Amino acid sequence: MNTEDLNTGRAAFVGDGPSIDMTAGEPASSLVGNDTPIAQQAAAALAAAGRSRVPMPRPESPRIMVVANQKGGVGKTTTAVNLAAAMAMGGLKILVIDLDPQGNASTALGVDHHAEIPSIYDVLIEGASLETVVQLVEGFETLWCVPATIDLAGSEIELVSLESREARLREALDEHVKSEPENYDYVFIDCPPSLGLLTVNALVGGNEVLIPIQCEYYALEGLSQLLKNIDMVRAHLNPELAVSTIALTMYDGRTRLASQVADEVRRYFGDTVLSTAVPRSVRISEAPSYAQTVMTYDPASSGALSYLEAAREIANRGVGINGTGNREQG
Repeated sequence: MNTEDLNTGRAAFVGDGPSIDMTAGEPASSLVGNDTPIAQQAAAALAAAGRSRVPMPRPESPRIMVVANQKGGVGKTTTAVNLAAAMAMGGLKILVIDLDPQGNASTALGVDHHAEIPSIYDVLIEGASLETVVQLVEGFETLWCVPATIDLAGSEIELVSLESREARLREALDEHVKSEPENYDYVFIDCPPSLGLLTVNALVGGNEVLIPIQCEYYALEGLSQLLKNIDMVRAHLNPELAVSTIALTMYDGRTRLASQVADEVRRYFGDTVLSTAVPRSVRISEAPSYAQTVMTYDPASSGALSYLEAAREIANRGVGINGTGNREQG
């Protein structure tokens, strides 16, 4: 490495080089300079540190967002935990409910979820309150998680014979969240990759649905069935439910296919689609193996910056939302 490279990298830190605007309105792509790789990394690090400290607006009442897609491998858990972490870094109070028997959201947040730990299973099957199973996520002051244990794997069968089997999560949420609206700003419910009773419980308990869609060939395959289920739940069990957010994940700007899929999704869903697409990122994939989200594992990475932008976009859209997924009428 020559002296010129070192000086260029130093300039990004001390301000001799191009200025970096860390205001909330600038997209992440504009925060990274086009000098040497060192300068780019330095600019990204400074941008991430600055933007993560910019407060995000609070909704008027808690927004309960169900992260669902029965297709596996689309980034449901990754999206749920990273949006939650980004919002917590922005000063919002966040609860993540892990409703997937695999417990991947619990793993990514570093929350203990072995068989003896009180979990969402106890809430759904035993009638325990959410307050008794919530854990504070290490390293955060305003991020909590309700873990999932292996016990949840058999809950679909156990729920069949229980009273109010589709509404057991909603009852718990009514008691813990809606009765104490100051407890949380956002609740993210991470669903399993199926349309069984666990997902139905989430849809009945939530106000909004966030659907991650990967920018690949089979992106919309099976999505019609999810939308039909959402319509059925809205018609019979939860009239407040609305599909409020579509998140594009695994976007590879080098391929024409990704752009075509993104264009098709935007044409079909319109303004429901977030303007920020989350790219394919090794850092995003690596983070859970260290029991972290990418927001803490590598906050200067493209994946972290994208999730930060997406979280801010959701928060900005949430101003004026009345807690039912609909905007207040003026």
